Amino acid sequence: MSGSTRDAVMGRIRRAVGATPANEEARRRVVEDRLGAAPAGVIPERGQLPPAERLALFIQMATKADATVARLKSTAEIPEEVAAYLRERNLPATIRTGGDPRLSGLDFSQTSLSVTQGPSDGDDLSSLSHADGGIAETGTLVLSSGPDNPTSLNFLPEYHIVVLDAADVTGDMEAVLARLRQRQGKGVMPRSVNFITGPSRSADIEQTLLLGAHGPRSLHILVVGDA
Repeated sequence: MSGSTRDAVMGRIRRAVGATPANEEARRRVVEDRLGAAPAGVIPERGQLPPAERLALFIQMATKADATVARLKSTAEIPEEVAAYLRERNLPATIRTGGDPRLSGLDFSQTSLSVTQGPSDGDDLSSLSHADGGIAETGTLVLSSGPDNPTSLNFLPEYHIVVLDAADVTGDMEAVLARLRQRQGKGVMPRSVNFITGPSRSADIEQTLLLGAHGPRSLHILVVGDA
């Protein structure tokens, strides 16, 4: 689009919404105030539950979306659970993770697993990630990208295992985003935030459901600790 065409289009939009040079400054302040305050929208009631019930709803909704869920008492149980998951499915004893400090400190020495770190090049069959949070009302995992959390691990391997702290399960999406803002700082967010509900699926071809169409065919969630 040329500059003159763009200016003409934007000019028509400004006239349609009543924008004039006289009220331009006031309109800018309204936008800035709204962005600065980040007001909450309408929050669904389904996820607004006590912590234990909220966690139970998350597990129910995640399972309904074809994910599998295991409850663990502590992070020390993660290596054996990962090994058991791969063994039960006759998968190679290899797992790829990012450099997330919540994962890099795990002790896999008592298992037969071969653990590698870094982004996936598409040849990894299984990956292990750590979620920033979970959304109870939909059973959705929230994972943010970064040097220690390559997004490729969320989509390229066929089997995706995700660690989720039970205390990080919120009732709704807005609560997770608020936590991310608080952790990252106002106006600073990860390059990408992935919302994952169950394994990848598609019914584009003759409306036949196919798992693994655009990402992992299997999603296994390790819920650690208490709500």
